[in-house]
Amino acid sequence: MSSTPGGGAKVAAALPAEAVKISVDPSTEPFWQAARERRLVAPRCADCGTFRLPPTPFCWRCQSAAVDWTELSGRASVYTYTVVDGYPGLPGITLVPVVVDLPDAPGARLVSNVVGVDPADVSIGTELTVDFHPISDGWLLPVFRVFRVAGQPAQERRA
Repeated sequence: MSSTPGGGAKVAAALPAEAVKISVDPSTEPFWQAARERRLVAPRCADCGTFRLPPTPFCWRCQSAAVDWTELSGRASVYTYTVVDGYPGLPGITLVPVVVDLPDAPGARLVSNVVGVDPADVSIGTELTVDFHPISDGWLLPVFRVFRVAGQPAQERRA
């Protein structure tokens, strides 16, 4: 379990940079290049307008290879998640893998992690905002943090 010094609450973390390696191909490179610039983008079919994540060479709806890369606001909400205590070689880490809905890319979902929060504060529907975590080879990985309006307390856990 990740905890604050002195044995406080768990805090969700991201894997260390050296533990995450990606491979880039022509279909995914624009996504990773944008992330390196701290921008979240999604591929949208230039023919039928369908968003597709993860990035693929062809639209799942119309099979077109034409794509427009759309910059997103970085807002998201939790579609589903789990809490993982420990990881091979990192027994003290707490991870919160998540599938997020992206309101700027209807129908598209992204698999990521929620970081910097007590896992008890994450629930389905929790509003999130994107952040970027360094990974191998100088890339940045989109991760998410609980969205908080300045001056307001953390979102209460839903039943």
